[in-house]
Amino acid sequence: MTDSARQTRMESFVEAWINVAIGFGINFVANLVILPAFGFTSLTLAANFAIGLVYTVISVARSYIIRRWAQDHLRRFNKSTAAFLSRILK
Repeated sequence: MTDSARQTRMESFVEAWINVAIGFGINFVANLVILPAFGFTSLTLAANFAIGLVYTVISVARSYIIRRWAQDHLRRFNKSTAAFLSRILK
């Protein structure tokens, strides 16, 4: 990956939030259907929303950390792998 194709930290952060916001909406609705099927019938909308917010913060942190790690480490891995392959294929 070239440096011009590399995401900035802010771009990674925004991407993580967009990804998680979409996931939050899907999971909020899914919890309204799935949790009662497993006997969680006393969970209010507010409690469901609060639980979703906790998991959302965890998910944003996870997505951001993985994205930044991948940006740094996979580029180095690709460069070293390409150098190794070019040496053995000569």
